[in-house]
Parts: sequence; structure tokens; C-alpha cells
Amino acid sequence: MFGILLSALNTIAAFVFRQVVVKFFVLFAIFFIIEAFVGVLGEFIPDPSSLDGALGSLISGMWWFLDLFAFSQGASLVMTASVYRFLIRRIPFIG
Repeated sequence: MFGILLSALNTIAAFVFRQVVVKFFVLFAIFFIIEAFVGVLGEFIPDPSSLDGALGSLISGMWWFLDLFAFSQGASLVMTASVYRFLIRRIPFIG
């Protein structure tokens, strides 16, 4: 009985050290590399506050509806997210 338990424990330990720990360190390294790349490439993102200047010629009724739906915050979030998506997809490591 002790041999069976020891064999099961060795199998579980081998799985953990061969699969789980190795994958953890590999994925952590990938995460660290991506975070470093996005931090460097994030400097090229345009300023979302320029969106307010582009929409300055709208009439007041249209601005009321846009403010009701928080368009200025949403548009800047969508613009920033799409630029980040573009930058992350260009990293050859991720593809």
C-alpha cells in the first residue's frame, strides 16, 4: 500500500515540476516581455484629448446626447484600446 501511495505522489510531483512550474516561469517571462514592449510602444499613442477639439463644431443638442452616453470617455477608451491592440499584435513573439 505504501508503494502505491509513494508512486502516486512521485507521479503528481513529477507532473507539477515538469509541467506547472515550467509553464509558470515561461508564461511569466512572456508577460514581463509584453509589459515592457507595451510600455515602450505606448509612447506613440496619440493624445485622446485631441478628440474634443475635433468634435468642437457640433451643435448643443448633439453634445447633449453625446454627454448623456459619455461619448468623450468611451471614444478615448476605444481609440486607446485599438492602438494597443495594433501594437501588441505587431510584437513578433505574440503574433
